[in-house]
Amino acid sequence: MKQDISISWKDGMAFEADVNGHKIMLDAGEQVGGRNLGPRPKPLMLVALAGCTAMDVVSILAKMKVGLDNFDVKVEGEQSEEQPVHYISMHIIYEFWGKDLPVEKLEKAISLSQERYCGVSAVYRKAMPVTHEIVVHESAKV
Repeated sequence: MKQDISISWKDGMAFEADVNGHKIMLDAGEQVGGRNLGPRPKPLMLVALAGCTAMDVVSILAKMKVGLDNFDVKVEGEQSEEQPVHYISMHIIYEFWGKDLPVEKLEKAISLSQERYCGVSAVYRKAMPVTHEIVVHESAKV
């Protein structure tokens, strides 16, 4: 199965990406000639990981009949000092809100995502350490 995207140069350092029919503007910061019209490409690697595993976890927990009040995923990426600057590790923080959440099921859903379903995580783990932690709140997100 093949997938593709395209980007079109707009002006300066700005490019518009077409991903599954959705437009995403990419740009550089003003300090390097951009106009800050959109995110930089590298942080979108963190978005890809967060989105991939979050969708897995929500789907798996729904099948397990675990109700959530809210759910957030944060990904922290540590970058190298030398050129080319690249991610040398990523850390995922899964944050859940709800009443009496079954932590063992949360852990199982995350484990299944990381070990079996999330293709982004599978690729990234070949290049760097990818770790995670779970934070559970006993009430609704404010």
